[in-house]
Amino acid sequence: MGLEDMLLEIKDTSELMVDLAYSSLLYDNQDIAEEVIQLHGRMDELGDEIEELAIKRAIEDRDSPKALAIIRMSKSVRDISYAALKIAQVVRSDLPLHPVIELSLRDSDVIITTATVHPSSDLAGSTLGAVRLATNSGMYIIAIRRGRRYIYGPDRDTLLMEGDLLFARGPLDGEQYFQELAAGEEHLEAKDLLR
Repeated sequence: MGLEDMLLEIKDTSELMVDLAYSSLLYDNQDIAEEVIQLHGRMDELGDEIEELAIKRAIEDRDSPKALAIIRMSKSVRDISYAALKIAQVVRSDLPLHPVIELSLRDSDVIITTATVHPSSDLAGSTLGAVRLATNSGMYIIAIRRGRRYIYGPDRDTLLMEGDLLFARGPLDGEQYFQELAAGEEHLEAKDLLR
């Protein structure tokens, strides 16, 4: 993976971490908090790789200001990821939230949730465009974890596979349908599928 790709991944990962951290806090969701902690580990790996590559390039190109800028940017993004990690750790600690924080967080009408695609799910082997998830549930897939790899901002042509962990944003009343659909407990009607 090239330096530019790694910089894009570290940016996308930090954005996802912040979204997930606030969501884990808002809904006291341990699973989402755990995902933030896993993502933080990936951020550390990426940050180290970016900084090493920046130093190598500085030596090869004799362009230390550019390397310094890349290292500073990497550190700033890692600081954001660390802040998201601290939010997730609040959820893991099971400490009660201050009432003022609780009130301000509960104002949101949008949630972020996760679901794993079961082999019997209508989602397995279908593209996002074909299942029209947003139309059927109001939930938008913002990222997919496939093994250790993350797919950020999937589009209508993104193929969903068995075992994918889906991160979705949408209304609270769409969450149960989304999770049951991913689990294979709910099925799409033929009219709901685009082929």
